[in-house]
Amino acid sequence: QVQLVESGGGLVQPGGSLRLSCAASGLIFSMYAMSWYRQAPGKERELVAHITSAAGSTNYADSVKGRFTISRDDAKNTVYRQMNSLKPEDTAVYYCNAVRYLTYWGQGTQVTVSS
Repeated sequence: QVQLVESGGGLVQPGGSLRLSCAASGLIFSMYAMSWYRQAPGKERELVAHITSAAGSTNYADSVKGRFTISRDDAKNTVYRQMNSLKPEDTAVYYCNAVRYLTYWGQGTQVTVSS
């Protein structure tokens, strides 16, 4: 059974930082491309950051370029996202996603950016 478990969300002030983690089990993690999506209230889910399997090349949404960094540790079956210079508009539920031939989703973790 595949499981993706996100952690690290919470409340942070504008300009602050958070590091999200997504621990995967039940799959050969190194073979999967991993992504972070987010969904704000009343909005569609959007891709935030993506990292390929193996060599781990990355892509980011324009809204987070230069502020967010996605990385992976295949030995720990974990993907990370470091978020810096957070803005109120970054407030959303953040989801981890794993894709190879099938797609798997985590349950999501809430990030709230507010003073």
